[in-house]
Amino acid sequence: MSRVYPFDDAATARAVIDDDGTLVEWNEGARRLLGHPADDVLGRPATRLLAGDGPLPAPSGIRWQGTVGLRHRDGRTVSVWLLAHRRPSRDGHGDGWLVVSPLTGGETPAADDPLAVASLIQSPCAVAVYDDELRLRRMNAAMAEIAGLPEDRVRGLRLTEISSEPQGEELEQGLLQVLTTGQPLDVQTYMRTGGEERAHAWLARLAPVTDAGGRVRGVCLAAHDVTDIQRARQRLQLVNEASVRIGSTLDVTRTAQELADMCVPALADFVTIDLLDPQEYGGEPPARITAPVNLRRAAHQSILRGIPEAVAQPGQIDVYPDFSPQADALTAGRTICKTVSEGDMDHWLTWSSVRGERVREFGIHSSMSVPIQARGLTLGVAVLTRHRRPDPFTDDDMLLAEEITTRAAVCIDNARRYSRERETALALQRSLLPRMLPRTAALDASSRYLPAARHGVGGDWFDVIPLSGMRVAMVVGDVVGHGIQASATMGRLRTAVRTLADIDLAPDELLTHLDDLVVRLSEESGGEGSPGEVGATCLYAVYDPVSRRCTLARAGHPPPVLLTPGGEPHQLDLPAGPPLGLGGLPFESAEVGLPEGTVLALYTDGLVVSRERAGDSGRQLLFQALRGYADSLDETCDHILHALLPPGGTNDDVALLLARTRGLAPSQVATWDIPADPALVAPVRKQVVDQLERWSLSEIGFTTELVVSELVTNAIRYGAHPIRLRLIHDAATLIVEVSDTSHTAPHLRRAKIFDEGGRGLLLVAQLTQRWGSRHTAEGKTIWAELSLLEEDQ
Repeated sequence: MSRVYPFDDAATARAVIDDDGTLVEWNEGARRLLGHPADDVLGRPATRLLAGDGPLPAPSGIRWQGTVGLRHRDGRTVSVWLLAHRRPSRDGHGDGWLVVSPLTGGETPAADDPLAVASLIQSPCAVAVYDDELRLRRMNAAMAEIAGLPEDRVRGLRLTEISSEPQGEELEQGLLQVLTTGQPLDVQTYMRTGGEERAHAWLARLAPVTDAGGRVRGVCLAAHDVTDIQRARQRLQLVNEASVRIGSTLDVTRTAQELADMCVPALADFVTIDLLDPQEYGGEPPARITAPVNLRRAAHQSILRGIPEAVAQPGQIDVYPDFSPQADALTAGRTICKTVSEGDMDHWLTWSSVRGERVREFGIHSSMSVPIQARGLTLGVAVLTRHRRPDPFTDDDMLLAEEITTRAAVCIDNARRYSRERETALALQRSLLPRMLPRTAALDASSRYLPAARHGVGGDWFDVIPLSGMRVAMVVGDVVGHGIQASATMGRLRTAVRTLADIDLAPDELLTHLDDLVVRLSEESGGEGSPGEVGATCLYAVYDPVSRRCTLARAGHPPPVLLTPGGEPHQLDLPAGPPLGLGGLPFESAEVGLPEGTVLALYTDGLVVSRERAGDSGRQLLFQALRGYADSLDETCDHILHALLPPGGTNDDVALLLARTRGLAPSQVATWDIPADPALVAPVRKQVVDQLERWSLSEIGFTTELVVSELVTNAIRYGAHPIRLRLIHDAATLIVEVSDTSHTAPHLRRAKIFDEGGRGLLLVAQLTQRWGSRHTAEGKTIWAELSLLEEDQ
């Protein structure tokens, strides 16, 4: 689109010559200069305008200037100074040359001319003054140097005639705005001037020039080269961007890739990030590195699709000799720049022929190797190369690369330390959690544990603990926090629960003892005895397959979800109880009957609580997942995790324990009330033997008879009435239980040679697989287990 100005366009002689030397444009100014009308010259060779028979000068580059003798229409020769610009094809026209010559401005300005006064000839700042027709009136030496043209030759030309750059039109529009409004204006642009090969960033400050009466007579243009400021701003912006983009996760590979992405194309055309393998040095990078060095490719990036320059792929380990750029930077501990043209890399490229081929194929000419260092350790090296950008790396490039790499190094080291701690904590966690759940006659169980995806391993745990009388305990807990400390605390609590479960404490009593332990652990960790620095929640349940009843208590933990055969999933209503570690607050137990085949879901809150879910939606998803319960507990566990957890993992670790209850048939249990007379123990033994025959267990009749005799005799002698004997059996175990109302617990003792008693419990301990006692609401129960498996007998 042509520009419209309210000025005399004929004040400049302008012509356009096509690439084949044909005149294609001829304005009124050209006619005024040489007298030829447009119809006489358009479409004809430009050489016809030359005075004499000399050839038309052949300009090169994008601009040409010189004095040429031209033929006037009246036959005389006119010596004309010409300025020619290479004009790219546009508006349907091909390439050509725009040739201009000023017709005005040759006269010397008057001494009192305000335009002349404003020229600031001696100023180091580049200044040019344009008149009210936006034609150059004066410019100082600094501006002439920038333009690369003498003032006396371009005086009278407009800015768009002095410069053919597209930005010249933008500046001329700014001049027109200042001329018409009388208001100053700043224009920022990026352009090439004076025939320079590289463009610069410029700030053009435009101000009106007024006469004594305040009338705008022209425009003053002051040009400032702000390239260095612009580059500094870009570098600062790049560093700030790096601090945001690099280290978004605690993953070493991801962080290395973010560093590579940051450097392309801002600093280099191709970047590789190679890291030392800590396992080679015992888990920690060495304090001093010697060549050759093994490096693992962590990441790379390129301006070319598919990264064709790469020789090694991510995860691959390569050996780098002492003359390689990577080893040079690592052993020297500083950034090293090399260029192919100076032969700095000849030895390396000859030794690695594949890399030599890539260098020649893509025209790689410069390399900069930056050690990745953090906290006094060298973690690896970043190698930046250029092949599309023609300029080599500068000192400023080196400083910028080092700044970005230093920031990335801290993030990589943090990720490395986090990964190492996470692996250690995960190994500790796995060693503390049960490798497999025990098989019991009371229930079938399946479990899952998933560490947190972002915050590392936490303190979630679960357990299934066989108890006496075919009963079984189920426990799920969650220690506040993450990392090794949380895992270690979890291990202590799990051990404590197992110890307390072995003495058959009721669930509420067990949680009371566990609360005391957490308080002590909190005091130890706090150093000043202040509670609350260690916290945990816990759910403890004991299921009895004989009565098919379950006793539960919880300490601030989510209640379990039940699915009875043929029923709907629902949350069990339990007293909440305070979290462990508060100290001194009571816990309450609840007892419920569970039909055979009931499924209990015990879990930590990481399963149902999420920032992405509001309210109780997580628990509703759990109900929905349990509705699809199949016979396989393992499949149900997987289905629940898939339904409730996002693909990338959660912010908290997750423990899930599913248990399906079994019940012992009445035919598997036999009970007798024992009279207080020791003389009647023999008939009891006879009843026991008869019961074993009915159960087809006669092969252990003698052993069972001895155990029953000792336990019943002790109960009659030392216990309190009423006394009850109970036998329970399944496919693997026979249990003998004797209960009385005395709370005095028995204990083993060493009998002397001439003692008549004291050997009963010792005999029971030798004849049975295990034995023990538990307190009940009525008194106590002494129990002993006999194995029915041949390998255990």
